[in-house]
Amino acid sequence: MTPQELVKRALEAQKYAYAPYSGFRVGAALLTAQGKVYTGCNIENKCHTPTICAERTALFKAVSEGETEFLAIAVVGCTRDGVYKRFCTPCGVCRQALAEFCKPDFQIVFGDDSGDYEVHTLSELLPLAFDL
Repeated sequence: MTPQELVKRALEAQKYAYAPYSGFRVGAALLTAQGKVYTGCNIENKCHTPTICAERTALFKAVSEGETEFLAIAVVGCTRDGVYKRFCTPCGVCRQALAEFCKPDFQIVFGDDSGDYEVHTLSELLPLAFDL
């Protein structure tokens, strides 16, 4: 699957984001080593702490179905009025959650609705990941 195709899947997932408080809607598409794609969106909560990011939604869906080997994830984010941030990157918690299951060369694709994208590795975004 190309980075552009993965971004397209993230854009589709973004439509389901529940972001009434921040207005920032995020979508993610996670590619497994077997070629399956799990999508996720951010889901906010009034209390804020129970809020979950799109990246962890996709990751936890995949892991809950037995997947533990991943190749890449695409992340997109925009405001409630549809303006895309260039580019939306995973938060620190999501980076560490990805590090639990992904190798340092795992690819993170930042994209937007224009077709632009960048590809970075997990080790670039989290060079000193927590590890036991």
